[in-house]
Amino acid sequence: MKPFMNEDFLLSNEVSQKLFHQYAENCPIIDYHNHLSPKDIFNRRKYENLTQLWLEGDHYKWRCMRVCGISEEYVTGNAPEWDKFYAFAKIMPRLIGTPVYHWAHLELQRYFGIDTPLTEKTAEEIWNKTCEMLKTEGFDAVSLLDRMAVKVLCTTDDPADSLEWHTKLAAEDMPFCTLPSFRPDRFLHIDQAPWMTAIEQLGDKYGEITDWNSLLEALRKSLDFFCKTGCRVTDHGFIHFRYAQGDAAPVMDKALKGEKLTEEEISVYQGALLRFLAEEYAKRDLTMQLHLGPIRNNSPKLFASFGADAGGDSIGEATNPFQLSAFLSDIDKAGYLPKTILYNLNPADSAMLSTMAVNFAADGAKVQYGAAWWLLDHIRGISDQIDQLMETGLLSGSVGMLTDSRAFTSFARHEYFRRILCEKLGKLVVEGQYPCDIETLGEIVENICWKNAVKYFDFDVK
Repeated sequence: MKPFMNEDFLLSNEVSQKLFHQYAENCPIIDYHNHLSPKDIFNRRKYENLTQLWLEGDHYKWRCMRVCGISEEYVTGNAPEWDKFYAFAKIMPRLIGTPVYHWAHLELQRYFGIDTPLTEKTAEEIWNKTCEMLKTEGFDAVSLLDRMAVKVLCTTDDPADSLEWHTKLAAEDMPFCTLPSFRPDRFLHIDQAPWMTAIEQLGDKYGEITDWNSLLEALRKSLDFFCKTGCRVTDHGFIHFRYAQGDAAPVMDKALKGEKLTEEEISVYQGALLRFLAEEYAKRDLTMQLHLGPIRNNSPKLFASFGADAGGDSIGEATNPFQLSAFLSDIDKAGYLPKTILYNLNPADSAMLSTMAVNFAADGAKVQYGAAWWLLDHIRGISDQIDQLMETGLLSGSVGMLTDSRAFTSFARHEYFRRILCEKLGKLVVEGQYPCDIETLGEIVENICWKNAVKYFDFDVK
């Protein structure tokens, strides 16, 4: 029987252990997709307890609490902070095999030096110890990130955002860079309620939007502003990836009048806007991320009481490979295919996206199959993503892991990924599938952990 989550957690052989401890463990972190608050970073927010640090906005933990029967009062409701933490601690032993169980204990170990498993019996001791530690120096938002050797953070920001906090952060002496990411989801999804609000807000900032051309001009101005503020990455989330050729101007005119659109019209509008954005990204050497396959806000009750990002999301439909291929083919043929990362939430898309990326890899790993995302970033999901890259793509060219998180202690997820990666490579050696060339393997590990990302996104990391 192995010790509980010790220094060789998930590492079953000597090669895996050597690769992790000598090459992966102390690599810097390049986190090119997360949902952290730049305001909290600038203000060096302090946390009083683990409820604020862990449960304030983490829908992964909320889902675990709900499925274990915890009342919503203790999840997103108004219960006292200790009571919320105690409710979470009580269910922890039941979360066997979940990534949340592993992440929580990695975070206790790495940030607080606590190796004790979190249970109903140990909750008060762990609560009191962490509360005392959080009062001391070195536990504000900036220090928590620096503790994990974070060097680059890319937050998620709407085109109408003022980027006030990014501008302030750029003027500060920080141990890492915090950069905005351009996320135009509200503008792409013309069939959803936030679209009209987004049009009005962007118009207030960059000039009134009355038609298709004025929308494109406003988005150009927003992109220029983002780039001046350090943007290197863009991001797009799709429930349905729609793509068709056609004239988007009359479609937008109908939408501005409040008229109902057909599926074909939605596809034409979305396709035209995607082509426009891709060209603008290519001109500015920005990376385009496409997150594909969730179904959002499934519970009307939860959405009504809390809103979006409450943990009411699940795996959705598979992405249409013909429409995705048509989009990538069209922008490639036109000469403005930007660097692109494809992520899937539906595991049925894994092989399709991995092979699709290679179709457009003439300039090296320009189009990539991205990290295991959201409901797939567990041991099996991460392992499957690595296997797909090894078998149908190029693992050694991967830009590695990201957190996709709203919590400042979530960076232990990079360690989780690195341990799984090193175990995979070590097993290949043990099974005789690859020579025991530690130097070459170590270089591959370091590249995947951070060096490939620095080069791919053109980050300034010293």
